[in-house]
Amino acid sequence: MNNQKMQNWIVKSKPIFVGLEDSKKTWKLSVRSEQMEVHYTSMPAEYSNLYNYLSNRYPDCEVTVIYEAGFHGFWLHDLLEADGIRCVVTPPTRVTGERRRRIKNDKIDARRLGVVLETGDYKRCFVPDREQREDRQISRTLIAVQKDITRNCSRIKMMLHYHGIKHGLVDGEWSEKQYRSLRHLEGLGDSFRYSLYIMLDILEMLFDRAKELKRKLKDLSRKPRYARAFDRLSSVVGIGELTAIRMILEWGVDWSRFGSSKKVSRFSGLIASEASTGDRDHKGRITGESAGFVRSWLIQSAWTAIRRDPVLLSKFQCVWRNSGSKKKAIVAVARKLVVRMRAVLISDVPYMIGVVE
Repeated sequence: MNNQKMQNWIVKSKPIFVGLEDSKKTWKLSVRSEQMEVHYTSMPAEYSNLYNYLSNRYPDCEVTVIYEAGFHGFWLHDLLEADGIRCVVTPPTRVTGERRRRIKNDKIDARRLGVVLETGDYKRCFVPDREQREDRQISRTLIAVQKDITRNCSRIKMMLHYHGIKHGLVDGEWSEKQYRSLRHLEGLGDSFRYSLYIMLDILEMLFDRAKELKRKLKDLSRKPRYARAFDRLSSVVGIGELTAIRMILEWGVDWSRFGSSKKVSRFSGLIASEASTGDRDHKGRITGESAGFVRSWLIQSAWTAIRRDPVLLSKFQCVWRNSGSKKKAIVAVARKLVVRMRAVLISDVPYMIGVVE
């Protein structure tokens, strides 16, 4: 009996677990069943290749595929599920593996994914539907545009400093109006003025695009599927309208999947990392598990909240007094904000400002 016939006999009508390591051009597949790898293969990164391989080679089996969230997003998940193939998308940071492994490649990663899938030692990503993913792209495009604005602002400032132009310019953060006023600088040579105007044209275009994207986000907040959750989140002190709709687009409208306040705090990445053993107790910086831009929204909202909510101000002052760190204090406030946001969405009751007893 050749190897393929032997493998087909082993896996016939058995559960099949497929670890898929994806890249731009190729997919590496580690196929497991009965606690062993029954096949390893590589194929061009085209869905038709994957589907034909699974359906032809394992026609009578219950197949489950796992891959890490990242490069290919969730479209592969959608196609597999539509064709009746169970698919798990897992966060790359939560896949267990050998702590001291010194060799890492796609083949090893595919086999590691297959093992954690078969043993159940994995975390599942929240997979938003296609409509939410496309709506969310508005928010993420705004992030990209804001980064481009920051880069172009820095380029303009460096260009002015390089040519020794400081008259009428102030240090620190400039407003959009101040950048637009650079068109009225006097005493510039024709070539330099031409270069400056090109940079200002690009910057003004980016400012306008950012405003358009914010208007689009405001329109999305009135969309029926988001409207109720938006009203609840925007009632939380410190959470503005822009942050509310962006949080909904990132984390969805149903936060009941976070079974407790600890779970939503852990998901936000705002809890302290820990490396404790025996009598040794060590806590470090925040885990940073969630997206960095989400944490930045929450931190900015926390600074706003402590100016308007006496309970949160008291929390900030208490942590600051005990730790001596404003950074730790504002992170604690941001973590409390996340817990409040979960509470108002689950209870479906707008938030009411409390008082300090």
